[in-house]
Amino acid sequence: MNVLSTFSAPARGLIIAGAIALVITLMKTAAPLLTPILLAIFIAIVATPALDWMRRKGVPKWGALFLIAFVLLDVGSLLALVTTGALEGFKDSLPGYQERFALLAQHFGGLMAGTGVDNPAAAATDLMDPSKLMALVPRLLSSAGGVFATGLLVLLTVIFILLEVPTIAPKLRAAFHITEDGEARLQRMLDNINRYMQIKALTSLATAVCVWILLWFFGIDFAILWAVLAFFLNFLPVVGNILMMIPAVLLALVQVDLATALMVAVGYLVINTAIGNVIEPRIMGQGLGISTLAVFIALLVWGWLFGTVGMFLAVPLTTALIIALDASPHTRPLAILMGPTITEEPAGDPAAEPEATVKED
Repeated sequence: MNVLSTFSAPARGLIIAGAIALVITLMKTAAPLLTPILLAIFIAIVATPALDWMRRKGVPKWGALFLIAFVLLDVGSLLALVTTGALEGFKDSLPGYQERFALLAQHFGGLMAGTGVDNPAAAATDLMDPSKLMALVPRLLSSAGGVFATGLLVLLTVIFILLEVPTIAPKLRAAFHITEDGEARLQRMLDNINRYMQIKALTSLATAVCVWILLWFFGIDFAILWAVLAFFLNFLPVVGNILMMIPAVLLALVQVDLATALMVAVGYLVINTAIGNVIEPRIMGQGLGISTLAVFIALLVWGWLFGTVGMFLAVPLTTALIIALDASPHTRPLAILMGPTITEEPAGDPAAEPEATVKED
């Protein structure tokens, strides 16, 4: 007999709410430890099909793990090298943009003069102060060592997870007595996350290449840096497509002119619309079954819990949560609310329904 069934409905609601609040508090407290583990789990989910394929081709387990670790380390090192080199060059070029910033601030202040803003020149100068950006870049460069150490920790965790992959399913069956239905749900969750991460990686790479070509065509400085930024921000749902265009458009405004900045902005909109709204939905099909509102709320919640990594993993984490909620009849209403839009069948025409027969006395 379920223990919760002995309580009244309001009492059950309070108990469940308290348990959820306790879990969220513990997750928030343990976020520095959980963040690299979560990142490693999702990387391992994506790498598992490659590991299985190499094993089927006769590659020994340690050889397959070495190849996966080598590829991950090589890709991570290449990205780190390109990003830090571009940031160093951007830092050295910032003083050259300072004069242009000042001229744009004065011009913007003149445009604001007729809007009733007090001291518009000072307000515009404070709004377009390049010193704030100059202080941000050294902080990013100084944190590169910490990012590299975290990356090595994540890589080691991925390797250990992949070592345990063949034994995870038997352990789960023995420990939790998982039924066939439970195994099917777990496999569906893994397949959905794997498909999402693979497709998102490919579309993010396509977005980065298109952004680099666009910025190279217009002669915008540090095109490779903004392309790398576009690759990562494309994983960010809802707001990533907007955030990726801001630094490149501002640099086009400072480096060239307003017309070029507008053309760069239009180019970003075309790229994001073509890849994010046309190509990606066609490849992904019906998607992961998450409503747009749930994605936006998940972005805020997971970002608050786990920071930047939580925002990048908001969609797969929410997918796993919906499938887990759908497993229990008590939490299935939450899964339905977080799921896709339900199209109700139109009510039938009463006139078309067969008339009830009346029995004659």
